[in-house]
Amino acid sequence: MTGQRVFTKGYPSALSCARAVAHHAWLAEHAHPLRQPAISAVRKNAIDFVFVDGRHATVGDLPALAAALGQAHAAAWVSDLHRARLNTPHPMDLCGTYVMDDFVSPRLAALKTRQLPEAAALAAGRLLREAATSPAAFYKDTNPRNILITPTGLPVNVDVDDLTLAPFGYDLAKLIVTLAMTHGQLPADVATSALAAYNDVLLRSSLAGVPLARLLDYAELHHVFTAPYLGRGGYRYPWPQVRPALPFHGQEDCS
Repeated sequence: MTGQRVFTKGYPSALSCARAVAHHAWLAEHAHPLRQPAISAVRKNAIDFVFVDGRHATVGDLPALAAALGQAHAAAWVSDLHRARLNTPHPMDLCGTYVMDDFVSPRLAALKTRQLPEAAALAAGRLLREAATSPAAFYKDTNPRNILITPTGLPVNVDVDDLTLAPFGYDLAKLIVTLAMTHGQLPADVATSALAAYNDVLLRSSLAGVPLARLLDYAELHHVFTAPYLGRGGYRYPWPQVRPALPFHGQEDCS
């Protein structure tokens, strides 16, 4: 459309660009409650997205965003991910040209790059393997900068670079951790209200809700992976200082 505003995202290779297009298409087909900017053009190493006018997500948006994330996860499970296993890459198209990375192996590999105490590293590995028996949702790196709230209040999810399988609640935990690392400690009722909103959607779709203890286990795992970014991308507060003041506050990392 002539005069249409676009946001151009560059990619380091043609393959990474093509994978982002595949992620966008899969989300549009299977996680349709998740709003994304439309793609207006694809070039070898860049994508033109239709420009979205909006602000980044804040703490007050958390319960509504949790419900929207639950809707997307439930829709994707019904549409496609009921066939997926969290320890196996999942094809994103009939030809199997692109696959969604599994949950376990890339994170086990990432743990090896973190200088964790042996006990913490073992606990994190156990959590990853234990979670692999759970029903499959997806992880899209849901953080405040990857969500735009339009002037009408609608959330639009941007950045389709990362898409992997993940257990239910894992991407919600990422949003909670990154909101706290960006804005400071969250009120306990905001975090628990967010989980309640997320679980309400799952239960209405005949899916099991996520226990609070497990959500916070996932939050500790996100802390391990996000801690190196402290001081960048708006992350101003170390997670150990801003955990929500919940009954499980004070648990060891990756417990």
